[in-house]
Amino acid sequence: MSTLSNFTQTLEDVFRRIFITYMDNWRQNTTAEQEALQAKVDAENFYYVILYLMVMIGMFSFIIVAILVSTVKSKRREHSNDPYHQYIVEDWQEKYKSQILN
Repeated sequence: MSTLSNFTQTLEDVFRRIFITYMDNWRQNTTAEQEALQAKVDAENFYYVILYLMVMIGMFSFIIVAILVSTVKSKRREHSNDPYHQYIVEDWQEKYKSQILN
């Protein structure tokens, strides 16, 4: 269990370092006003907020994909040769034939 905990901590540190490096390299040419604003933002530490948003968006996407896949599977089963569907098809065919003959 401790190995998994260490792996999770290591993975979090790696992603955080990569993200921080990317964000720090992204902003290079700034004015004094932008640097003052950036110092204020740095003091608030939004790194975990962004990580949290990425996880939430990922979970939401997974749920949406699961719903879409289950809907497609159920629609595919609707037109299969299941006994209930066949009963309805045969029943309507019999009623239609009896209406034509009468």
